[in-house]
Order: sequence, then C-alpha cells, then structure tokens
Amino acid sequence: MPNRNDIFETINMIREECLDIRTITMGISLFDCQCDDEKRLCTKIYDKIMYHARNLVQTGADIEKEYGIPIINKRVSVTPIALMCGGISRDGALNIARTLDRAAVELGINFIGGYSALVQKGFSNGSRTLISAIPEALATTQRLCSSVNVASTKAGINMDAVALMGKVIRETADLTADNSAIGCAKLVVFANVPEDNPFMAGAFHGMGEPETVINVGVSGPGVVASAIRRAGTECNLTEIAETIKRTAFKITRVGQLVAKLASERLNVPFGIVDLSLAPTPAIGDSVAYILESIGLEKCGCHGTTAALAMLNDAVKKGGVMASSHVGGLSGAFIPVSEDAGMIEAARCGALTLDKLEAMTAVCSVGLDMIAIPGDTGAEVISGIIADEIAIGVVNTKTTAVRLIPAGKAGDMICFGGLLGEAPVIPVSPYSPAVMINRGGRIPAPLQSLKN
Repeated sequence: MPNRNDIFETINMIREECLDIRTITMGISLFDCQCDDEKRLCTKIYDKIMYHARNLVQTGADIEKEYGIPIINKRVSVTPIALMCGGISRDGALNIARTLDRAAVELGINFIGGYSALVQKGFSNGSRTLISAIPEALATTQRLCSSVNVASTKAGINMDAVALMGKVIRETADLTADNSAIGCAKLVVFANVPEDNPFMAGAFHGMGEPETVINVGVSGPGVVASAIRRAGTECNLTEIAETIKRTAFKITRVGQLVAKLASERLNVPFGIVDLSLAPTPAIGDSVAYILESIGLEKCGCHGTTAALAMLNDAVKKGGVMASSHVGGLSGAFIPVSEDAGMIEAARCGALTLDKLEAMTAVCSVGLDMIAIPGDTGAEVISGIIADEIAIGVVNTKTTAVRLIPAGKAGDMICFGGLLGEAPVIPVSPYSPAVMINRGGRIPAPLQSLKN
C-alpha cells in the first residue's frame, strides 16, 4: 500500500511538475465492417465507432475528476483503413476519411487515427488507393490522423514508398499552406511501426489486437527534470540513472491505475501502458530540460545523444516494472514543436537537423514535428525520410518522420494547442533525387535473419 509520503509526492507531481495522462486511446477493429458498397461501408464504420466509444470522453472526465489526475486527450484508433480499400475508389477512401472525422467530432475526442497503410514490402490496391487520398483527406478534415509504414527490419526499406511519401507530404503541405501546412502535422511515416501505440499521429488498431482495447500513454518530463535537480550536482551519472528509474516507476504506476479504471468502466480489455516521456509546449514539461538538468549547457551540444540514451534506457527500466503490460513506443519523445526546450535550442542554433537525426538513434520515435522550409522539394523530403527510416531498420527499433514544410529558415510556425510552434530548420541544399528516383527496395539487414 502507498504511504503518506508517496501520496503527497504524487500530488506534488500533478500540481507542480506537469504530470499527466497524455491520452486514453480506444482501439476498435473495423474488420467486420467490410462491404463492397462504399456508402454502406461508411455507415457501418460510423455506427461501430459511435457504439463502442460513446462513453470514452465522459469516462475519462469522471476518472480525472475523481482522482485529480489530468487526462489531456481521449482518442480512438481503428484498423488500418488501407485494408478496407481494396475494392473501393479514391472517392470512397475520401468518404471514409470524412466519416472518421465526423465520428471524432461527434464523440468529442481529440484525434482519430488509423487512416493508415502498411507497405514495407509493397503496395496492395487498397494501399495505393488510400495513399493517393491522404493529402486531400488531411486537408478536408480536422481530427483525422494518417500514417504509412514504409520499412521494417524483416522486410527492408520500400524506396518506392519513400519516394511516394515525399510527394504526399509535399502535396499535403501545398493543400494546407494557408494554415501552416497543418495537414503534415497529422501525417507520419514509420519504420517498424508498433500496432498498439496510443499516441497520434501514428496510432492504429493492429491486426493482432482484440476487438476493442484501451491503451494509455503517460507523460511527465517535468517530474523527471525536478527529480534530477533535487538530486543535486554532486551525483554521478549512475546515481542520476537510478533517480530517473525510480521516478519513471512512479509515473507509470499512475498510468496503470488510469488504464485499469478506464478498462473496467468501459468494459473493454486493457492493452498496454506506453510509458513515454511526451513533452508539451508548457514551460517545464520538456525533455530538453531533462537533458540540460543532467549537465548540458544547451540541448543539442556535444554529449546530448549520450544523455538521451541514458534517459531513454532508465525510463524503460523503471517503467516496465510498474505496469503489467508495457508497449507502444515507450521511452523519450523529442518532437521539436511540442517541447519548449527543444524549440529554444533549435531557435538559437544549438539543435540542428543533423543532431536531431543522431539523437533519434537512441530515443523512442524519430524526426517528429520538425518544420522545414516550405519550398523543400519532394526528393529532399524523401531523402530525409530514407535516412531516418534506415536508422530504425538497422537498429531494429521504431523510427518515424513527421515533417512540416512551411515558411522560410528561421521563421516560427505556430500550430496551436498541444502541437505548439516550431522554428523552421534549414535542410541541405544538395539533392538526393537520382538515388530516390531509382526506386526498388533496400534489402533487409543481415540481423533480420533470426529464425
């Protein structure tokens, strides 16, 4: 049983250190909605989502009120929609997008994810149909999120898909240019995508998941930064790692509690707790500030990758003991626009695109919510994707890319809300076009042969 000090410490984490439950995400399988009639398909999808998630927002609000634990987002993820598109037209895929968005609005959830395709080894007809519809779908909806998995350690990298996604991001940016290219903030390209991720924009309900499931994502960078500062400057790095582990355990226990309560009240199986440190634009709620608390003058300076590697490892070691099921991405996120410290470091030049890429080799996601110049060509975008995806494939880890082409280098692009704002980071002026246009597949690395 928790003692009085543990209770007061948790209360202080919530009140003073920005501890929150970042999201309760309900996964819903749509496989039994399959239908050749496009209008009937949309009706069945809408009805099923509305039936299962009808109490999601109210349940989250009730738990938040009863226990005093902030629950920032309530979300839904669905079966990858490309799997439903094999026999329908592009207009049908767009109608599904609008159906999903309408359900999200009427439920009162923040986002709905699963407008997704898995093309690591090649394209199905449904995948081609869905990907062709992504730019218009994201430009004409508000709460829909999309993702495409273009590579895995087992399959290698589908460079045809990488080239195509560069064009898709470019088109999405153009269609939403009057709104800071916001469509691109709802689109992510993956390698080794997890099927139980509760975080947007990459969440979808995986093929091996149950009919419905509750996944919870926790957060608490401010809690970890405060714990390190309290430990003092005399601690060595081993002691700092132990401090992070103990703190991550406490953060994850809060997530386990909320997941258990939501599962019971919604009568939906509990899936996983994603024990990630997901930052927000709020001052103090920053992964960059954790790294600076460890002893870096500014996030992005030499030593940043090593500090992030220690942080990510300690979070996982501490959190995994606090929950019966851990999954999703789990670790430390470094989205530039959503992290006040990262924004500051990028603005002053300490944090560059190349340094961010190096950091993604040891963190939980990848190049996330990064604004690049609005005139960046599709081939250059594909080159950035290819580099990041290669890190994930070779290291048998999840990596992702969420780029927003908008403005000019040095500008600040504002997205609002949880998405925050980001300085536009310059990219290399040299082009990888010849390589990108070769197409084909980069074969799977040798370490994929584990059977």
